[in-house]
Amino acid sequence: MNLSAPSIEHDDCDELAALCKAGGDPLRLNVLRALSNDSFGVLELAQIFAIGQSGMSHHLKVLAQASLVATRREGNAIFYRRALPHTELLGGKLHAALLDEVDQMRLPADVQNRIGLVHRQRAAASQDFFSRVADKFRAQQDLIAGLPQYRDSVLALLDKLSFKAMATAIEVGPGDGGFLPDLARRFARVTALDNSPAMLELARQLCERETLANVSLQLADALDGVQLTADCVVLNMVLHHFAAPAEALKQMAQLLQPGGSLLVTDLCSHNQSWAKEACGDLWLGFEQDDLARWATAAGLTPGESLYVGLRNGFQIQVRHFQRPAGDTHHR
Repeated sequence: MNLSAPSIEHDDCDELAALCKAGGDPLRLNVLRALSNDSFGVLELAQIFAIGQSGMSHHLKVLAQASLVATRREGNAIFYRRALPHTELLGGKLHAALLDEVDQMRLPADVQNRIGLVHRQRAAASQDFFSRVADKFRAQQDLIAGLPQYRDSVLALLDKLSFKAMATAIEVGPGDGGFLPDLARRFARVTALDNSPAMLELARQLCERETLANVSLQLADALDGVQLTADCVVLNMVLHHFAAPAEALKQMAQLLQPGGSLLVTDLCSHNQSWAKEACGDLWLGFEQDDLARWATAAGLTPGESLYVGLRNGFQIQVRHFQRPAGDTHHR
């Protein structure tokens, strides 16, 4: 008698098989571990794991095909970072569990040492880079961390949070307003707060050019009793301008509705002290653990994070913190 082969959803099986295959190699698991709070180029990863570039490229291709790593282009360079697991999609729970297990592992000592070497090389590249462009103020600001360098990462976190149709947002310190169109497309109402009339005027001109009818602009100090709340508050490259960042996060928490989300984009800790004078920075980036500790002290729960490496030696962190849904009292 003829027995027909069982029906198999090849697309689904292929997807799960790619995920299992990608996680079935010790080197690739260590790569995921190394990317837990950093992003690296292929040459950096080849150096860290002491293998050839072509070999590392193959492993990264396998990880990318399984959606375990994501990429972003920085000029001619490509940086790899962890992809966020989407637990509601096929393989998402397995993806999340794999990362949880990987994070329990310790990287070999020689790998940790070579990561430290890569970080020192980045710092040296940063010093060399800015010694050559020190006379170009605007270029300095854009090349440290212009909006195009982190916009996709912020939007990746924002879109994963799946806000309701009538959700509202506040952007604190919108600068020239470059991120407001992205917010206006995602939220029913957006409020931009800035204490600089000149910057607010630039934002107003952009809103007019883009005809952003659902965006309002307020000349206000976000740290001084603003009577306004929203489902999402965004701080892009703003926190390092606050004199007391831990206290500032407490004020940002006050702007959130219960269950609301705070997205903070800022530099990781660095040693480029010229940025204080050239760009008005009060703080040379922040340690990842410090931001999480300050947010927790503000009554927020740390969520997912992304880390973006830049060719000039700086690194950006994009962090999500949430106000608990049951928190209905003002602190």
